[in-house]
Amino acid sequence: MTEEYQRLEEARNHIIHWKRWGPYLSERQWGTVREDYSPDGQAWDYFTHDQARSRTYRWGEDGI
Repeated sequence: MTEEYQRLEEARNHIIHWKRWGPYLSERQWGTVREDYSPDGQAWDYFTHDQARSRTYRWGEDGI
């Protein structure tokens, strides 16, 4: 049984409810500046990694 098949079986059997997470951005999205909404062009300093995990993003291949 592949890991993907096992993950889908767990969701189907309500063992792990990963589908409740909804749209999210993976940790790797933080590694590349894709959106700069800072007033001074300092995207890396505009907000912290912890804040980035709670933000909604419009762009990037991982954004939904």
